[in-house]
Amino acid sequence: MTRWPLPDPMREALKLAQEAEQAGEVPVGAVVTRNGAIIGRGRNVTRVRHDPTGHAEIVAIREAARLSGSERLTDCEIWVTLEPCAMCAGAISHARLAKLYYAAQDPKGGAVAHGARVFDHPQCLHRPDVYPGLGEAEAGLLLRSFFAARR
Repeated sequence: MTRWPLPDPMREALKLAQEAEQAGEVPVGAVVTRNGAIIGRGRNVTRVRHDPTGHAEIVAIREAARLSGSERLTDCEIWVTLEPCAMCAGAISHARLAKLYYAAQDPKGGAVAHGARVFDHPQCLHRPDVYPGLGEAEAGLLLRSFFAARR
């Protein structure tokens, strides 16, 4: 596992990913922070809510925006257990989140370092600072275990 302590927001995101797994969802969790305090939490809820947009990042961003009273989260950071897909990367850009931390890479569905590479496009409205790999071992193990149990 990680050789150094994970920051509290990533530990909380991993806890949310475990909750998603217990509910039968793909184990992804996300939190939005402002000045170190968590202002939005989310876990995948696509199956339980019958909502294809129910990704952890979207849920966390919606809660943070609601609590902030603004759709702009320029002074916030998002912590996610899996590299965001194109939809979530687009939402991160539209919310103007300052930083993105993600744990496991997603060569198949990710759109930050893989696939669409949303933030690299000239049409991208806002590019957060991106920090990959924080908690990668923990998140990767959770995801591999989840999918292995279903094969």
